[in-house]
Amino acid sequence: MNTSAGTSAPSFSSPRLLDGIRGPADVKALAADQLPQLAREIRNEIIAVTASNGGHVGPNLGVVELTLALHRVFTTPDDQFVFDVSHQGYVHKLLTGRGGEFFRKLRQTGGASGFLYRAESTHDSFGAGHAGTALSAALGMATARDLRGTNEHVVALCGDAAFTCGITLEALNNVVSSTKRLVVILNDNEWSIAKNVGALSKYLNRLSTNSTYNKVHHDLEKFFTGLPGGQDMHRLWVKWKRETKDFFVESSLFEKFGLRYLGPIDGHNLEELVKNLEFAKNCDTPVILHVITKKGKGLDAAIAHPEKFHGASPYDPLTGESLKPAVAPIAPPAPNYQDVMGKAMVRFAKANPAIVGITGAMPSGTGLSHLAAECPKQFFDVGIAEEHAVIFAAGLATKGIRPVVAIYSTFLQRGYDPIIHDVALQNLPVTFVMDRAGLSPNDGPTHHGLFDLAYLRPVPNATIMQPKDEDELVDMMHTSLQLPGPGFIRYPRGAGLGVKIKESPATLPIGQAEVLKQGSNIMIWALGSMVQDALALAARLEATENISVGVVNARFIKPLDRTLLLSQAACIPLIVTMEDHVLAGGFGSAALEALQEADCPAAVERIGWPDTFVEHGSSQNILRAAHGLSPDAIHQRVADRWRNRHAARVEANA
Repeated sequence: MNTSAGTSAPSFSSPRLLDGIRGPADVKALAADQLPQLAREIRNEIIAVTASNGGHVGPNLGVVELTLALHRVFTTPDDQFVFDVSHQGYVHKLLTGRGGEFFRKLRQTGGASGFLYRAESTHDSFGAGHAGTALSAALGMATARDLRGTNEHVVALCGDAAFTCGITLEALNNVVSSTKRLVVILNDNEWSIAKNVGALSKYLNRLSTNSTYNKVHHDLEKFFTGLPGGQDMHRLWVKWKRETKDFFVESSLFEKFGLRYLGPIDGHNLEELVKNLEFAKNCDTPVILHVITKKGKGLDAAIAHPEKFHGASPYDPLTGESLKPAVAPIAPPAPNYQDVMGKAMVRFAKANPAIVGITGAMPSGTGLSHLAAECPKQFFDVGIAEEHAVIFAAGLATKGIRPVVAIYSTFLQRGYDPIIHDVALQNLPVTFVMDRAGLSPNDGPTHHGLFDLAYLRPVPNATIMQPKDEDELVDMMHTSLQLPGPGFIRYPRGAGLGVKIKESPATLPIGQAEVLKQGSNIMIWALGSMVQDALALAARLEATENISVGVVNARFIKPLDRTLLLSQAACIPLIVTMEDHVLAGGFGSAALEALQEADCPAAVERIGWPDTFVEHGSSQNILRAAHGLSPDAIHQRVADRWRNRHAARVEANA
């Protein structure tokens, strides 16, 4: 039953089988010959919704039949599915009561999260948003089941890219020592976001193209089990083969780790999927099913451009073209920060062959695809392996190479120990460019880059910067590439301000802020993307409160410009800090520490994100309003603080 679906104009017309799916029981109740129709309807729904909202198109279109088969064989929430990353969880959401209007508001305020989320449904047994976590989590759940003496099944659904991640390999090494019952699905589509890299990817390709592999193993099993005492003989055969370097029949890598390997299996053949899942369900040993899927199946554009449609912005479902704004901008759109960084890397790398770029499976997302195209020998994609990326860079730096590690702020959290132990402790000149610092609205809490200052500020030898615009980003890269130790540059998702980039970048004085506007009543110290908000706030406060408000572009978080801050705090009644980061341990905290250490009793109002995990939402403005960070709310806070401060000063001088 090989279901196929070509590109078609999506529709929400009724009646549809999908409209009758309120939970997994409804999937089980369908006749087998109805499943291809349901698969087509699911694909059309995903295409329609992601065309409007954006989202992870390719990963979800590729697992429609696989997810249907899982819900035919297993029963959630009693049985548990653990999705790696969970950006392939849309089908699961549609089959577990989250269809209709809730799904059509996917990644929007009040709609379904783009990832699995325990608080959203009892069918989501484990939340995720970063790669490589599924096997460890599933192994923990299976071991807990064994300890409790219950009988539910645990299934880990891992992409092939997850097996380039060290966490997955660590978990694989522990499977047989922890449990005897676990089902692992290797969803092999040869892609993470970009094309998979490394030896393991090549190995999986050899397995997937070897159609006789599983047949030979199956025939030998059938032979042994047909003999008297055959089950024991088969177990001895498997053990002997594992320990004697495959004298007759090669084992898969996974059998070396003690997992029964089944595959390769056509991931779009429901009959084959169900049959193999039923077998795995009844095995008394851990099993891995190697399932071959087509990323983007059902949408021609997604198949032709798998990297673009891994996570796409709104698009035309018939052509695959990204949607243009309803009203064309008067001026050309400003470049995205990631492309500014990537093109600057090309300039720097061409001028200095010792400069190299490193990414963890995200060449386009970070902008290093520009470097890969023009200076391929100075570009390294290490796969989903952030810890390795950091230590690899450290090793390069010991030999006179100047590595630039491009990783999203939220993903760099994984490299924290190597940052301290391998880079900073040895004071090695590695530059980290941290994209998506601040809010990533549609993706939610797993992707917001709101914690990097707090985890980096305590690290000795670190220089931490954030630019106010594109030109300053290039200046900071140029500056960091001259540092004797590690440099960190954070910048937001999306477009810059359209500022012209100089022909020759400037070297910034380390730890020196930039005064953009002088003021005598309030000085606003703003960081990065908040500088424009600070200038607008200053103008509004001057108009409404009749006071003098200045603005400082902080530029450096570490070292902070203490000289300027203390000189202003000595004569300015109120200091305001603004950052796109949590308040706890952030830029405002650094300013408070500096003032306290100098025994300066200045009044400080800190503007930033509260101590909570910020949810997903339709836009940054909606989320800022929900957390008291809209322009009106910030204006009110600062105006109230000024009035109270001014009244107290007047009373004290009376």
